[in-house]
Amino acid sequence: MGKKDNKDSKVTKPPKLNKKAYEKELKRLQAELVDMQQWVVETGARLVIVMEGRDAAGKGSAIKRITQYMNPRTCRIEALPAPNSREQGQWYFQRYIERLPTAGEIVIFDRSWYNRAGVERVMGFCTSQEYRRFLHQAPIFERLLVEDGIMLRKYWFSVSDEEQVRRFTSRREDPLRRWKLSPMDLQSITRWEDYSRAKDEMFIHTDIPSAPWYTVESEDKKRSRINVISHLLSTVPYEKIDKPVPEIPARPDSVGDYERPPRSDFRYVPDAAAELERDKVKHRSKTKKDKKHKKDHKGHKEHKDS
Repeated sequence: MGKKDNKDSKVTKPPKLNKKAYEKELKRLQAELVDMQQWVVETGARLVIVMEGRDAAGKGSAIKRITQYMNPRTCRIEALPAPNSREQGQWYFQRYIERLPTAGEIVIFDRSWYNRAGVERVMGFCTSQEYRRFLHQAPIFERLLVEDGIMLRKYWFSVSDEEQVRRFTSRREDPLRRWKLSPMDLQSITRWEDYSRAKDEMFIHTDIPSAPWYTVESEDKKRSRINVISHLLSTVPYEKIDKPVPEIPARPDSVGDYERPPRSDFRYVPDAAAELERDKVKHRSKTKKDKKHKKDHKGHKEHKDS
């Protein structure tokens, strides 16, 4: 069995969810997320969601499902790159503070200030003094956020070493997702236990009552998406706000002498989609011919055998 975040833990992979049941429940939950966002906007609430975990643990796909139908004007995803030279001279939390939500906004951190407790600690990108200062300051920082009225939710996506390697291999073989695989990601394989120790120590110092960590079992990505969205919705005290649905007006009759310019005056993109339709017609025609050929062949064979 694969190892999980704790060296002695054993992984029991749950059965896969039924695809139809998953899609139906996901759509229902996404509708609730839209209701929750409307409540956040109308009440001026502020929501921060921190997504952390192993590389390839499913954070990104969960964020996609959460934000799929939400209004991007009031729901932002923050995935900060490595700090530049100016940011390196700032207080560590400063660049994250700049990206916190204002009233009526939701911000999802795809990795967050916890980089210092994870990759920076393991890879030696910060000093021991900076690391210890972070473990001391992070709970204070988060208490200040919560005391000021920000709803803070912290999720850790947990995945076994075997499943992580399987997902890395899948990414390597898929040209559309190969960009997700970096040399830094692969260090999480060779430094698995170092990351485990760093995560354990991070939890000891930052799993506080006012901003607790919630672990998301992510051996099955579909289950983890349903579970994290369900939990998030259960912890936000939103209410459905009924707003009147606007009527679509009838288009008025044209008045005056306006005439649309001829199409030849404009540049249109080529109709590449037409090729798809031609291919479909060709395939349909070939299928009909094949069926007719089989039918004629069958009739000829029956006549010959009689």
